Amino acid sequence: QVHLVESGGGLVQAGGSLRLSCAASGIIFSDTVMAWYRQAPGKQRELVASITVGRMTKYSDSVKGRFTVSRDNAKNTVYLQMNSLKPEDTAVYYCAAISPYNGWGQGTQVTVSS
Repeated sequence: QVHLVESGGGLVQAGGSLRLSCAASGIIFSDTVMAWYRQAPGKQRELVASITVGRMTKYSDSVKGRFTVSRDNAKNTVYLQMNSLKPEDTAVYYCAAISPYNGWGQGTQVTVSS
């Protein structure tokens, strides 16, 4: 059973940084494509970043150049480093296992004040 637990969210001023972590269990983490999504109030959940087994990364246009996704297979953890945060980055951020396993974390709130 896929179990994902996010941490690292919080309140930060615009221009600040946060690092989200997602600890995975119940899967062969090193063989799993992982991703970060976010959902702002009244909006659909959107893909923020993904990282493959071979550490290839993709980003949404809205975060490209500001966010960095990485993984530590020894710790079964995926990270999202978020720099130059903007108020429009405010959302609940979710970790997801994409392939071959599928699952979601419970989410962590990120609030960016102006």
